[in-house]
Amino acid sequence: MDNMKLYNAVSTTPNEAKKQIKGGRISGFTDINPMYRIRRLTEQFGPCGIGWYYTCDRKWTEQAGQEILCFVDISLYIKVDGEWSKPIHGTGGSNILTQEARGPYASDEGYKMATTDAISVACKQLGIGADVYWESGESKYRKPESKVQVTQPDAEVKRRGEAIKTICAEFGRPIDDYTEVARVTKAKNPREMTDTEFKEHMATVRKHFEAAA
Repeated sequence: MDNMKLYNAVSTTPNEAKKQIKGGRISGFTDINPMYRIRRLTEQFGPCGIGWYYTCDRKWTEQAGQEILCFVDISLYIKVDGEWSKPIHGTGGSNILTQEARGPYASDEGYKMATTDAISVACKQLGIGADVYWESGESKYRKPESKVQVTQPDAEVKRRGEAIKTICAEFGRPIDDYTEVARVTKAKNPREMTDTEFKEHMATVRKHFEAAA
């Protein structure tokens, strides 16, 4: 068996299976629809119980302050070329008692969610959803970097406008020529450029004007 065949077949996650988490401590992270993993396992190995299955090896709870957490250990088995694999382990966790603003909240789905989490951990070892968990990608364990948009104060915007007029006058060019250079080079609005970006932008404009002179 090609070592990377399965990994490559299941590593890419379609956008419809991804969901951005909104609200709470992990707001802004990316999660994967649990049914997507079931579909991938079924596509590759067959129906649950025939081509793959898992066993629940251990369940337990732990107390954290006034909250109670629950955990599940599972072993996932897959059938490849007629032979069952060794166990692929996964541990998942969730809450069964949470302290909320209005008081304690008890969930009767804690173990179910912990089991789903454990299956996802086991599936990850097969490469399912690898693009989401990859170090340079997004996952619920790694928040995407926020893109800070720079907006310059009016005085700086005015100064930059004068600089653009000056370079156009220097080369005897109408302002429309500058606009065309900015379009071709896909430059941002000068108002949104950092000081360094604006200097580099003006150097690029100068090179274009000089080349066309």
